[in-house]
Amino acid sequence: MQIMRTLVWILILALVLVFSWANWDERVTVNIWNNLVWDTRLPALVIVSFLLGHLPMWLYSRGQRWSLKRRIRSLEQAVKSSVIARHDPGQAEAVAAPAGDDPA
Repeated sequence: MQIMRTLVWILILALVLVFSWANWDERVTVNIWNNLVWDTRLPALVIVSFLLGHLPMWLYSRGQRWSLKRRIRSLEQAVKSSVIARHDPGQAEAVAAPAGDDPA
């Protein structure tokens, strides 16, 4: 799966480079507000727009991954303490959650 992701990113990069090379002389004026005007090249506008559109989904993906890792860690800890409690009831209290993370 990692190789497919890498190939897709290489393809996107190649397309952006070809687009940038072909349209480098194009200048675009963007009116942000009445008195705020951004005069830039077309490839810069396309790249900034892509990154601004990609950022929210990337942040959401990282948040989901972090949440799922916390949940898996919590479940692994519960299974570990359950197995220890079944074999040696006196050692059940010795297994504690990792410092700094609240499993709840």
